[in-house]
Amino acid sequence: MKIGVLLSGGVDSSVGLGLLKSKYPDARITAYYLKIWLEDELAGLGSCPWEEDLAYARGVCELFGVPLKIISLQREYRERVVSYTVSELKAGRTPSPDIFCNSRIKFGVFFERVSESLDKTASGHYALVRRGEDGLFHIIRSPDRVKDQTYFLSHLTQAQAAQVLFPIGGFAKDEVRAMARSWNLPNQRRPDSQGICFLGKIRYPDFVRHYLGEKEGAIVEPESGRVLGSHRGAWFYTIGQRTGLGLSGGPWYVVGKDTPENVVFAAHAPDALRAAVSCFEAVNPGWIAAAPVLPARVSLKLRHGPRLISAQISALPEDEDGTVRLLVSMDESDRGVASGQFAVFYDGEECLGGAMIRSTGSPPGRRGAHPR
Repeated sequence: MKIGVLLSGGVDSSVGLGLLKSKYPDARITAYYLKIWLEDELAGLGSCPWEEDLAYARGVCELFGVPLKIISLQREYRERVVSYTVSELKAGRTPSPDIFCNSRIKFGVFFERVSESLDKTASGHYALVRRGEDGLFHIIRSPDRVKDQTYFLSHLTQAQAAQVLFPIGGFAKDEVRAMARSWNLPNQRRPDSQGICFLGKIRYPDFVRHYLGEKEGAIVEPESGRVLGSHRGAWFYTIGQRTGLGLSGGPWYVVGKDTPENVVFAAHAPDALRAAVSCFEAVNPGWIAAAPVLPARVSLKLRHGPRLISAQISALPEDEDGTVRLLVSMDESDRGVASGQFAVFYDGEECLGGAMIRSTGSPPGRRGAHPR
């Protein structure tokens, strides 16, 4: 069997490589480092983030006696992930670049490049993949609920799910760290990566400034309409943000944005402008295995993390352009629902797939069915 391992230089993928070497001693295993850093465009914003990663990846491969190949996917990443991220930010929506990094790059373009030469491809994700009695491959939550990464894998296709291996998916993070120490991996004490996958040590505001620039606008208190100060561009701010406003008499929280008008709303109470939402419209769902029969009772995640919310999903009439629409009615309200982010659906432990949130409250054609 020929197995490719996506090796990032971090602890998780490195331990995954070690587990595969132990489980499949006769397999032909090759490690692949995917170079997606945009150092050409982002030169000057930070040190080359991939050099340290690559050094660790080489050290791990030397330890396990596995060849390492470097594949540059910078152009594809720019076209398929970065352009999406920038356009969503410019429109005032909340992008989810890590979801598309997995479906379009790690298990997308990479599969297109090497799928004919590999039987399976492994990564260091905290998730499980199982083949069901229906013959389909299902993505299952990790027992480590905090580290579980099925949210970011929710847009995989069935063909992609059939190809992947997640060797650390059944372990907790502390167990993975313990294995790294037992093998004396060179990166055993390396901290977990944080933030968007392609930024590395580059600050997120610097990335946004590079692509969208700065545009002065007003910071407004919604209750009084009073102008509190100015900002450098609404796209720099996220709802709930507390730092970076530069206002006295705080604390002040970002409670809303009008991106077309370049206005940021701030208040002392973090939920001053955000109504609790119990239903929303989501579009263009992607299902990993079979699509559920609608209406259906599910659990859902609105963001990466352990929290699940019980909900019902129902079909809505398609748009004229063929956009598939869902009405999602949650059993409890949430103030963190934003257009552009993804709702990911679960049936018990199984990740069914996900859809992008388009609007909150009652969608067109269902006005009055659910209150805002």
